[in-house]
Amino acid sequence: QVQLVESGGGLVQVGGSLNLSCAASGRIFIINTMGWYRQAPGKQRELVASINRGGGTRYADSVKGRFTISRDDVNTVYLQMNRLKPEDTAVYYCNADYSNADYSNVYGPGSWGQGTQVTVSS
Repeated sequence: QVQLVESGGGLVQVGGSLNLSCAASGRIFIINTMGWYRQAPGKQRELVASINRGGGTRYADSVKGRFTISRDDVNTVYLQMNRLKPEDTAVYYCNADYSNADYSNVYGPGSWGQGTQVTVSS
């Protein structure tokens, strides 16, 4: 399978910035799209941003213009978060889905990191 490890979360003031990192290891060749999700207490997990193998990106409306997702050549995905708001407070999870249904049948629907806490306060 694929293993994902997030880092970069923490406590930040309103209007501040954080840069999250997600390092992928294992069976990298099966990865299709990678993305960042977040889940606040008592709320559903939501997609924040995603990036596909061609470099195409998508963002939730709530973060457009403030967050940027990117990746490098060594299977690391980043989420640059600027102008943070209290409503951005959540656990942020890295996700990787797989390129082939056979891989999903064997390894599951995808891989998830353990999450990193982002807290925005004033």
